[in-house]
Amino acid sequence: MISPTAKRSYSVSGLTALAVLLSLPLAVVAQDRQATVRADECITIFNDVVRQVDVNYVDTLNYEDLTETAINAMLRKIDPYTVYYPKKNDRELRMMTTGKYGGIGSLIQQRPIKPKGESRKAKANKDSLATYAVNPYEGKPAQRAGVQAGDRILSIDGKTTKGLTVSEVSNNLRGVPGTTVVLELEREGIDKPFTVSIVREDIHLDPVTYYTCFAADTLSEPVGYIAFGEFTEGSALAFTNALDDLYYTRGARKLIIDLRGNGGGIVDEALQLVNLFVEADQTIVETKGKTANSQRTYKTRNTPRYKDLPLIVMVDKHSASASEIVSGALQDLGRAKLIGQRTFGKGLVQNVRPIAYGGHVKVTTSKYYLPSGRCIQAIDYSERQKGHELKKDTAGGILPDIVMNDSAKVDICYSLYINNHFFDYATRYHRLHDSIAAPQTFELTDEEIDDFCTFLEERNFEYETETGKYFEDMIKMAKHEDIDSTTLARLEALRPELKPDFREAILRNKDEVKQMLGSEIILRYYYQRGQAAYNLRYDNELKRALQELK
Repeated sequence: MISPTAKRSYSVSGLTALAVLLSLPLAVVAQDRQATVRADECITIFNDVVRQVDVNYVDTLNYEDLTETAINAMLRKIDPYTVYYPKKNDRELRMMTTGKYGGIGSLIQQRPIKPKGESRKAKANKDSLATYAVNPYEGKPAQRAGVQAGDRILSIDGKTTKGLTVSEVSNNLRGVPGTTVVLELEREGIDKPFTVSIVREDIHLDPVTYYTCFAADTLSEPVGYIAFGEFTEGSALAFTNALDDLYYTRGARKLIIDLRGNGGGIVDEALQLVNLFVEADQTIVETKGKTANSQRTYKTRNTPRYKDLPLIVMVDKHSASASEIVSGALQDLGRAKLIGQRTFGKGLVQNVRPIAYGGHVKVTTSKYYLPSGRCIQAIDYSERQKGHELKKDTAGGILPDIVMNDSAKVDICYSLYINNHFFDYATRYHRLHDSIAAPQTFELTDEEIDDFCTFLEERNFEYETETGKYFEDMIKMAKHEDIDSTTLARLEALRPELKPDFREAILRNKDEVKQMLGSEIILRYYYQRGQAAYNLRYDNELKRALQELK
């Protein structure tokens, strides 16, 4: 279609203009018809292959599994967000769109369990994996029933968890709200396994994971802080309630919104959140795609409740989609200053559409564009999916006004974390200590860090650096390539230098070890909100945000 302005710019006769106008829809129709013909040809080929295999293959085949595999492989070639949900995955789809599910309210984790005497480096198989409760949510059925982080789940309703994947265990734990599930658990310090009965509930995770107010003793005015975890149904209302409490009850006159780790969600919830701070009838985001339905402009509708409240928004490389709409729009409209790292760059819009036999497909239909016209989508999003950083000159993502370096580094803390040593020591610590100080004051002593080192010795902990792994590979390659013996001897002489003493490494990184171990311990006593309060004490980005608001 030609806009009125564009039509006035053409000096053509009325007949010619009419011909131009008529030809455009016909061209589009012809193009769509060609695409349909190509799609029909491909579907015919696929159906013919299935028929040939059905008639001639030597064994009986599971066609449901083969079809699901084929669909998933096809969609992975498109983008990571176009996904097929068969009818059996309805609960997963429901949780994704609403944040609700019927279950017990606890995260689980699988870890390899190796028999005594077996090599630590022996490869685990699915039968050697054990499932643990790692994070029962406060006030949810699992926590109320007495399930603790570190409990090993042996069976569910009498059926062993041995040999099951973590998703299979999760599916067995979920079910219709009001039904009962019986878990057989094993706990450190208790001689025999025991059972707990848990009534499933409709689990809704609070999108406001934590909020607080920093007093004005070191600031010009009290500053509110809201950590916002996801944009699901009702999340904007939850945010508003938290902000009202901070403003009217606790006296906050400035605000920090923490969107770090927020993977996004429903765009209408993002729009409502932005509208708290931005005048009505402001364009916040536009979607542009192939079809007319994918073209849409989202504008604020209401008078803002906090039009003049000073704002800082914290983002990182895991902030995506709806959180990028919020941060990017507030930045474009000059309403907030951003602090952190460049965001993920997920500017693809998905719609969920029903398909045959009760399934659904989540299809990427358009892209997000901010008020300034910039597209959120990162050009090399496939690299970001692999965990790679976006280049500074890469289009896509939201670049903060104040860029903070990602403090994550590969040291002994990384090794202790991925091998669950922080987690396991916290489990033992919880068994031996009935209570601890509040999150705002709790701190591990040097004696407790020394006890942690003794705990690692008991577990035969071997601190292997990434450099050491590469070194061993280099030695193998040198032998394979027939490097002379003198050079090999020199290389071998370096081996002790690359086998660091873990106690010395812990002392060099004692502050970080204390923080990470303390955070895991706090979770046992004060759950997620307590852990959030504890971690803020060590948050350099938060400290910078508070400085900016002085």
